[in-house]
Amino acid sequence: MKNLTTTFYWLLTIVLLVPTIAQAQSNTNQNKFRQLKQELATPNVYRTASGAPGHEYWQMKADYEMQIELDDEKQRIIGAETITYYNNSPDALTYLWLQLDQNVRAADSDTRKIENTKIGKKSSFRDFMKMHQSFDGGFKIESVKDADNDDLVYTINKTMMRVDLPQELKPGEEFVFKISWWYNINDRMKMGGRSGYEYFEADDNYLYTIAQFFPRMAVYSEVEGWQNKQFLGRGEFALTFGDYKVSITVPEAHVVAATGTLQNPDEVLTKKQQERLEDAADADEPVLIITQDEAIKAEDDKSSKKKTWVYYAENVRDFGFATSRKFIWDAQGVKFGDRTVMAMSYYPKEGNPLWEQYSTRAVVQTLETYSRHTFDYPYPKAISVNAARIGMEYPMICFNFGRPEADGTYSPRTKYGMISVIIHEIGHNYFPMIVNSDERQWTWMDEGLNTFLQYLTEQDWERDYPSRRGPAYKMTDYMKGDKSNISPIMTNSESIHQFGNNAYGKPATALNILRETVMGRELFDFAFKTYSQRWMFKHPTPADFFRSMEDASGVDLDWFWRGWFYTNDHVDISIKDVKWVQLSSQNPDVEKAITQKREEERRYISDMRNAESIKETFVEANPKAVDFYNTYNPFEVTLVDQEEYERYLRKLNPAERELLENGYNYYQVTLENVGGLIMPLIFEFEFADGSTEVVRIPAEIWLKNHEQVTKVFAMEKEVVNITLDPFLELADTDMNNNYWPPKSQPSRFELFKRSSYWERGGENPMQRDQRAKDMAK
Repeated sequence: MKNLTTTFYWLLTIVLLVPTIAQAQSNTNQNKFRQLKQELATPNVYRTASGAPGHEYWQMKADYEMQIELDDEKQRIIGAETITYYNNSPDALTYLWLQLDQNVRAADSDTRKIENTKIGKKSSFRDFMKMHQSFDGGFKIESVKDADNDDLVYTINKTMMRVDLPQELKPGEEFVFKISWWYNINDRMKMGGRSGYEYFEADDNYLYTIAQFFPRMAVYSEVEGWQNKQFLGRGEFALTFGDYKVSITVPEAHVVAATGTLQNPDEVLTKKQQERLEDAADADEPVLIITQDEAIKAEDDKSSKKKTWVYYAENVRDFGFATSRKFIWDAQGVKFGDRTVMAMSYYPKEGNPLWEQYSTRAVVQTLETYSRHTFDYPYPKAISVNAARIGMEYPMICFNFGRPEADGTYSPRTKYGMISVIIHEIGHNYFPMIVNSDERQWTWMDEGLNTFLQYLTEQDWERDYPSRRGPAYKMTDYMKGDKSNISPIMTNSESIHQFGNNAYGKPATALNILRETVMGRELFDFAFKTYSQRWMFKHPTPADFFRSMEDASGVDLDWFWRGWFYTNDHVDISIKDVKWVQLSSQNPDVEKAITQKREEERRYISDMRNAESIKETFVEANPKAVDFYNTYNPFEVTLVDQEEYERYLRKLNPAERELLENGYNYYQVTLENVGGLIMPLIFEFEFADGSTEVVRIPAEIWLKNHEQVTKVFAMEKEVVNITLDPFLELADTDMNNNYWPPKSQPSRFELFKRSSYWERGGENPMQRDQRAKDMAK
């Protein structure tokens, strides 16, 4: 009985609270134009209200000296590093946190445990094989010592490691410590992953793309303290800038591409290769450093001898490398003032002819376009490495998919997919390698901004380039989808639904809309460049980006950030109603003629049928029934009408008479916000003479009513059609309600689905064209 009574009181409390909560919500400010005061961190001496770093901004630094060896027989990395950690903060530290990202592949990894799995019609052999994989992954930490080789106390917590300091690390001090480790390299083609190896059975060689291969310092900042959120596989990396000296020992015939500048070219490159590199610096097109014939020859060199390649990089947040006997290597210099940046590509023969023709050229175009919109590329080189089924980025180097068929032909999807992934991954040098946002927390801050610039670069590359993301209309299907499967952009990386659309596509679309529609190119470009240059080699947050864009442009964008980034609302603005009004001129010669014409044009079904069926009416048969009104013409202009009109005109001032005589058409347009996102309004008016006029109205028209607005347009000519969003720039998800008079966009009903040639294993267009030529012969 006591439990029942308790339950009753709880239910009664809830019932009583519901209207109170609803009333409280209705009494709070729900205006979509309210400022982002509560959502953004309070400005301070470290990060200002303008979005710039504050006068007391600080960040840590970590320098690395590493000796890395690749075991090509066991597919294993063996490493030792010395880390010098600089405490530039005002805080005393008693421990340090490092990232052990390889532990995501450990047998007891949380990533495996939390992965949602199910069996369905689309399940593949690979899906089932993954369930049975037993891979001895993860770092094997052998020692953690201080500079005097004394053991340090450390604790491994899954993908994080805490190193306890023997004494407090005070502000301005540095601490040197050493770590030794090894790990087994994963087979990327079977297990996937951002790094690993690809095995080529035909020539018994491996192509290694190596990253996250060493214990790396976590970021300590005034925003998060230690960013030691576990790496679960999706939310990428938050990393500290520093200088790297890395010695990489590999089989003698291997060629190593890596972050940084090669320190010992005389020891690892031939004289001819060095000469070719010098020639490439001033070349107008890529120069082969290692030719395909030379690479094929190296494939057969299975000597047990080894070489050590030494690379040095300044002010980078990470380090990556690739190594193989199979590499063809080409390069071209890109000029930035008096500096030359080397654009480079490394690829196996399986990548040709596509890679030799396009890769380095795509790197060059990316550096030029991105630098124009942000800052001159500051590093000495940018590398694109061909690796199957991957697109991944590190400072100065990235790994990219895309290979032709065995006969050298390729589909348009392969070609443009390869070019796009190269642009995208090279572009990541800017975001987040230089503008160093926290990927573990906010994927969109690098992927979204980078995808936006990728779109601009693709359009610079080729007119009408088939970009997948960027234009507003390409995001509408996603935005109008099931809201339970759509996350706001401001969602932590591990919790995002539809990762690609949310973190890449939607923010890129939002920035494109800002540039083309809300702000205009001039204001947007200045503000975006300001943000980029303010936060070069620093750690920005979303607030820093939002504030910089507003501060540098003078445009209040809080409504835009709130709607596009903090909600999953979509754009659907409807033309609900249009009223056409003309002012009466009061001129009887004009108005009576208009009225008479309308009467004569009016056709009513009974009148039409009565004219045929009634042979003679009563009045027609009886003349005595006729009176004044049977002969009266209401449309005849009389002297009385003219005198009244003259008297009316004498009461008007000149401006009023001009307005009356011009005969304007007034169109009262009522719009309804169906989707929830407020947006500017773009109308195209089409007139009876075939001409058109575009009218643009800022989003602030919705300031006082977010659900419905009304606007009257004065037109000299008669309007026959009104189109809302005529240039598809608003991401409006339903164009059927964007027209007056109403019209529907037809949907295409498919009787059957026809697979594309690459899905059904058939010919690509190049193969089909060659077959046609052979038939003609």
